[in-house]
Formats: sequence, C-alpha cells, structure tokens
Amino acid sequence: MSIQQALAPRQPDEKLNTIIKLAVLAVGGQGGGVLTNWIEATARSQGYACQATSVAGVAQRTGATIYYMEMAPMGEVAPVFSLAPAAGDVDVMIAAEMMEAGRAILRGFVTPDRTTLIASTHRALAVSEKMVPGDGIASSEEVRAAAEVAADKLILFDMDRLAIENGSVISSSLFGALAGSGALPFPRAAFEDAIRASGKGVEASLRAFGAAFERAQNAAVDPAEATKVAPAPATAAPQGPAQLTRKWEALTTRVSALPAPAQEMAQHGLRKVVKFQDVAYGAEYLDRLETIASLDEVGHGYELTVEAAKYIANAMAYDDVIRVADLKTRGARFARIQDEMGAGDRPVALTEFMHPRAEEIAGMLPATMGAKVEANPKTMARLDRWFNKGRHVRTHKLGNFLMLYVLGGLRGYRRRTLRHRYEQEHLTRWLDNVKGAVAQNYAFAVELVRCRRLVKGYSDTHARSLSKFDRVMEGAELVRTREDGADWVARLREAALKDEKGEALDGAIQTVRSFA
Repeated sequence: MSIQQALAPRQPDEKLNTIIKLAVLAVGGQGGGVLTNWIEATARSQGYACQATSVAGVAQRTGATIYYMEMAPMGEVAPVFSLAPAAGDVDVMIAAEMMEAGRAILRGFVTPDRTTLIASTHRALAVSEKMVPGDGIASSEEVRAAAEVAADKLILFDMDRLAIENGSVISSSLFGALAGSGALPFPRAAFEDAIRASGKGVEASLRAFGAAFERAQNAAVDPAEATKVAPAPATAAPQGPAQLTRKWEALTTRVSALPAPAQEMAQHGLRKVVKFQDVAYGAEYLDRLETIASLDEVGHGYELTVEAAKYIANAMAYDDVIRVADLKTRGARFARIQDEMGAGDRPVALTEFMHPRAEEIAGMLPATMGAKVEANPKTMARLDRWFNKGRHVRTHKLGNFLMLYVLGGLRGYRRRTLRHRYEQEHLTRWLDNVKGAVAQNYAFAVELVRCRRLVKGYSDTHARSLSKFDRVMEGAELVRTREDGADWVARLREAALKDEKGEALDGAIQTVRSFA
C-alpha cells in the first residue's frame, strides 16, 4: 500500500468490516427510544449484528438519556459489543438539542479524527437556565464554535422545527439527518422501511425524514441558523367603533413625531398598553414617553427614549388579578393547550393552581377601602386565612370558568383599585428619579431605566422582584455622583438577576457601601 493510500480518508464501504459505534443524547419527549429502535431495525435488516443500551438521565432536562449502539456485519463468530460509549471512540454522535451536543463534546464523545456529529440547533432549556431571574440561557454560538473544531463531519440545523412543519416529532428528522449524512453504510430505502415497519405515524414520519435527508445532503451546516431571527408578524389594522379608531390613529400620529430611533419600540409599547387597558391608557403612556424624549438628544442616539419606550410600557402593563384571569380564559390559550395535548376534538380537563395572598385581595378593592384594609393587621390576617391557601380550580367546568372570566372582564374597574394606585405611584417615583439624573449623568439615567426589567411576575414573584428593584435603586443613590456610577448600577442590576434569593445582590451592595 502506498503512503497516499494509507493517508487517504476511509471510504464508506470499509465500514462493512468494522464495528460502528453510535450514541444518541436525548431528553424526555424527544423520542430517543424510537430513534434507537429505528436505527437498530435498519442495521439488522442489512445483515448487521446490533446491540443497543441506554442509561437514563436523572430527570427531565437535568440529564439526558444516553442511547448507545454498536453494530457490525454478521460473520461466523458473533462480535462482542460494549455497553457504553467511551471518550474518543464514537463514530456517530446524535444530539437532539444544542446543549446536549455541547455535553457530548465536553465528555470527549466527539473527536476530529472520526466522529460525525448530528445535532439540532433548537433549545430545550435546562432547569438551571430557567431558574435564573434574568437571562440564564446558555450560548448556542459557543457550542457551534466548539463543534466545528471537535467533529470530523458536522450536520447542524433546526430539526425540531423541520419535524413540526411536517407534522411529526424530532426523532423522525434526526433519523433523516443520519441517513443523509452517509455515516452508516445503508441505503435510504432501508431507513424508510424501518419507519414503515413501526406502523405508527408513518406518513408524517416519512415526510420529516425526507426533508431532513435532503437538508443533510445539500447543506450539512447552515451558518445562519443560530442567528436567524424570525420576521415580525404582520399587524392587522385595528377594528372597532369609529370614535375609538380615530383616537388610536391620533396616538399613532404622536408616535411618528417621536425621535426616529424610538418609533418602532414606542409603537410596540403603545399596542401593549392599549391591549392591557384602553386607548386613554395609551395616551398616558405617550405622555410619559414624550416627557422623557424632551430631555433626550440626538448626540446620544436617543438611547434613553428607546429604553424608556420599552420599560414604561412594561411597567404600565403590570400583572394583577384581572390580567391573570383574562389570560387564563382566552380562547387562544385553550386552543393552544388542546393542540399541544394532541386532543383533537376530545374534551380536555384543565386544572389551574391558584394561590392568592391577602395583598392581592386588598389590591382588588377600591383604593380608599383597600388602604384601610391593609392598615388593619387583623383584617389582613383574616384575609390571609381565608384566601392564602393553595387550591386547584378546574377551569374546564362552567362555574369556575365564569368566575375567572368575570374577573378578567373587570378592566374598566382596574383604575379604581388599590393595586393600580400603587403601580402608578411607583412608576412616577421611578421616572422622576430618571428625569433628575439625565442632566447630571446621561448614562446613569439610561441604566436607571433598564433597572425596571427587575420588576416582573405576579403575587410572591412580584413582591420579591419589586424588593430587588428597590434595593438596586437604593444602591444607585450611593454612586449617583461617581463618574463610573452607570457601570455600578449595571453591575447591581446584573447581580440582582443572578439568583432568586438575592445573595449576589447582597454582595454587590456591600461592595458599593464599602467605598461609597
């Protein structure tokens, strides 16, 4: 054999004389077991001996199940197979989600001298990512960069979306990508026969398989996949009484008079606020935003106005009992649940967990009455005893549904509630603080606006987030006169977003106090 022949890449037909080692990483609901059965059936139909094992993860999204297969041509002597993958000894690695691909690389299952890595670029967030109050989502771009270095051959695209578009699940598109990759020495028909032999969802599975097969052969890696942003849905013209339509058009005219960089965000904010309450509330939103815009200037690119357009809208569209009840009784929500459960025309029983605190009950009362109730500890204790207990409400039953539906329809009453008074007072104090900082330190004022992202949620979640916001504002006062004050406010905000208990924020505030 010549040196050139010895160094030449291994041809696919040489795999007929070797043991092929394949691993699949998948979490609950992704069909890893089905995919394994298909691969095993395909190998056996082609005269291969095959062994499949699996090691289950700890729980949903805290540990993927590892499915491992070894296969080799049947000979006179039965081959001896391993029960688990070893680092540096995997020919094909299939990851049903982007972070699972990253874990496979970290564990050494993907190597540049032999491994074909097939992975879907979509994300199924881990528990650790969801627990972070801010943005705890790990970077898919870092995994992609590592995969490009670690794998011999790389096939990356959104296989979950492709499967959904074809009415199937991700196991079908992963199987198609495997067949299209050429990593296994079997014809396409053998893979398709394995799907047909399963006898379940055959047509949809074959559609997803075919689409992924073509995608894997024509474009193994789509470089724009991770950064692609879906186009914004077209917004229909508002429909309603002529008087309200004219008021809405007057508001959109006011938006067009704002600084150009802020107009798009202001339009989104206006729609959110009007949808939350009414057109008059939208006018209040623009009143506040125009006041901020009057303090802004082109030299800073109107950054303050853009940020204010977003966070003023979020602050005005707060979560209260009325909004939560409205969201839980919308027809679109029931349709989504019906579709996700695959119920078709069959009835679905829906149970909500309700846990209102005494503060939520008092906040629903007229402002004056609610303030008196909150000022009376005995009354608050009685309300807490009556209402602050976990209860399951079956909203598929007419009585419970009507209760929430009526609550969700109290939008016109919202302005008179104690909760609305509190929200307006808090919003006013926050904006006054921002306006007072603009002339002194523009960057500091922008960071104060961004701190509003800390306030979110409902009930206990809202109380905790509001407490963090107030503590960050107190910390901001300590660095208001410093040149690096804006940087410190940003650090305090990010610390508040790191954990639910606020331990990182405690440390950051202690640091600020040590030098302020």
